[in-house]
Amino acid sequence: MTDWAVMLHRFDPVVSKKWLLVLAGLMWAAVGVMLSSLAFGWLTADPSWEMLLLGSVGILLAIAVYRFGFVKIARKNIARIWYGAERACLFSFQAWKSYLLIIVMMTMGILLRNSPLPKPYLAVLYSTIGGALFISSFHYFAHIYRKM
Repeated sequence: MTDWAVMLHRFDPVVSKKWLLVLAGLMWAAVGVMLSSLAFGWLTADPSWEMLLLGSVGILLAIAVYRFGFVKIARKNIARIWYGAERACLFSFQAWKSYLLIIVMMTMGILLRNSPLPKPYLAVLYSTIGGALFISSFHYFAHIYRKM
C-alpha cells in the first residue's frame, strides 16, 4: 500500500460483528418507531372509528409483511454479518445494495408525505413498514443474546 492508503486505513471505522448486529438492530428499530410514530400521529389527529380501522389494518399488514418478507431479510443480514469478517466497516451492517433500496424508499416516503394523499391512508403504509421493521429488529438482538 502507498503511504496515503496506509494513512487513510487508520481512519476506517472498523467494529466487531457484535457491534454491527447491535447497530443493524438499533437502526431497524429506530426507523420502525419513526414510521409508526408518524402513522400514529396522523391517525390520532382526528380520532374516529375509521382511524381505528385504518390503524388495525396497518398492524395486521405489519405482521404479514414481517412474517413473509422482513424476517427473511433480517436473517439474511444476520448471516452475512455473523459469517463475515470478525471486524468490518461500521457501515457494513447493511449490504451495499440495501443502501440503494434505502435511498429509493426515503425518496418515495418524502414524495408520498408531500403528495395530496390523505395522511390517514398513508398511515396504513407507514404503520405496515414501520411495524414490520420494528418487529424484525428483535431478530438482531435475539441473535446477539444467543451467541454472545
